[in-house]
Amino acid sequence: MTTASDLQQQRKQRVAMAAIAELSEGMVLGVGTGSTVNAFIDALGPWAQRLAGAVSSSEVSTRKLQALGIAILDLNDIDGLSLYIDGADESNRHLQLIKGGGAALTREKIIAAAAERFVCIVDESKLVDTLGAFPLPVEVIPMARRQVARALATLGCEARYRQGCVTDNGNHILDLHGLHITDAVALETHINQITGVVTVGLFATRPADLLLVGSDSGVQRLTAAR
Repeated sequence: MTTASDLQQQRKQRVAMAAIAELSEGMVLGVGTGSTVNAFIDALGPWAQRLAGAVSSSEVSTRKLQALGIAILDLNDIDGLSLYIDGADESNRHLQLIKGGGAALTREKIIAAAAERFVCIVDESKLVDTLGAFPLPVEVIPMARRQVARALATLGCEARYRQGCVTDNGNHILDLHGLHITDAVALETHINQITGVVTVGLFATRPADLLLVGSDSGVQRLTAAR
């Protein structure tokens, strides 16, 4: 019997294959983090020798890419990044995203900023009208965690420390519960200005350029007017 989990995995595989079609010969590829990205990496095998290399957002993705024989490059050592493929925890139809469920939000945001084109891959459960049902991650300097949590509480949300989570950068994560985000750009700007915040998992000032949404019937391509 096909379970709901099986169907979700099929949607992720379907959208991962759609993302493969965005690749081009000899490019340096940015690769994100998460279960949908894992499906994308699993499909990258035939491209291992056709890519110039990859810039990875997490140690987990790095290991998976290296196992395929794909060279991992340092962003400081390359002149440009053509394409970044990553998932999201939520997306609206403006292609603004919540990311960071896997605690790689800072490196993901850096790579997204460096990329000429950002393609986000999700299954249809991640497409929402209003961001905020998924707790918004904020990466913080450890010594400032409680100070930042108090500042974030003034937004009318609950800032919960993600116990046992240390990012690849050695920092902590606060997850913001109870948000209903109507102005994602303003909220991203405000949170990033709080002393002790490394970055927030809102991708609104630099949203995706293309959203590929996997469903049981196929893959929908969404773009947003800039």
